[in-house]
Amino acid sequence: MEPLIKIQNLTVGYDKLPVLKKVNFEIFEKDFIGVIGPNGGGKTTLLKAVLGLLNPVEGKIEFRKDINGRKKSIGYLPQVRHIDRKFPITVFDVVRSGSLMHSQTKIGGGDLRQKVEELLSEMGISNIRNKAIGELSGGQMQRVFLCRALLSDPKILILDEPDTFVDNRFEGELYEKLRFLNQEVAIILVSHDLGTISSYVKTIACVNGNLHYHQSNSITQDQLDGYNCPIQIITHGEIPHTVLKHHH
Repeated sequence: MEPLIKIQNLTVGYDKLPVLKKVNFEIFEKDFIGVIGPNGGGKTTLLKAVLGLLNPVEGKIEFRKDINGRKKSIGYLPQVRHIDRKFPITVFDVVRSGSLMHSQTKIGGGDLRQKVEELLSEMGISNIRNKAIGELSGGQMQRVFLCRALLSDPKILILDEPDTFVDNRFEGELYEKLRFLNQEVAIILVSHDLGTISSYVKTIACVNGNLHYHQSNSITQDQLDGYNCPIQIITHGEIPHTVLKHHH
């Protein structure tokens, strides 16, 4: 099977200082990959390289022929903390902005406005369609940007710490939604909460300067240590939690 994305010997960073070195990684249809690792280890840098926001220092990223127009084929949900809440834009227009690489009136063979309304309804946020984004809670913000990411019916969905600043109820709803979407869409999910995402992802990529790919959602502390991934798994009763060790 041909991969959707093939990363070969990728070295990437900022101002010629590498954050990730010699990464080899492939993403296939219907993959659901959890990306874990410490702050500063390169998780977001990896996403930026895939999204075309950072150019490789070395190596290359190849896309399957039907993914060549990656801005149409990849949906992206950024970290909520990086969103400018003061920007004067409504919920409806944030979602509609996901069509910028498409016709302004048609998307996926249908009407753009209707598609936006359908997504808002599916996420249960039709009632806030005219609110400014600065008025939203963290959970509402995540719903809005997930709608935006899904507007173009992407083949790959990338989410950067989507469980940040959301309540437990929406977190459960989000992961169930992703499980449903994964029937048709490959998903790359960055998270610090290995205990929660391990119930949903299929495989795990450990990122800390390089990348180790674990082809299962079941991972032991010894394996994490062997992958140079300073995360400690702690379980309290039936509810798993994840904390990060100190790292340099």
